[in-house]
Amino acid sequence: MYTIESDCISCGSCADSCPAGAISEGDQHYEIDPDKCLSCGTCVDACPTGAIVEK
Repeated sequence: MYTIESDCISCGSCADSCPAGAISEGDQHYEIDPDKCLSCGTCVDACPTGAIVEK
């Protein structure tokens, strides 16, 4: 399970890279839908700020 922390700059790289379509823009920053997330880690590699962490 991954989560996006406040370091997110809302660039959209994670959403573009997500094969499951589990990431969308939220109120403060992008968010991961845990019901759709495959826990593949593709978004982690795509994030330029390292804001996506495994929980």
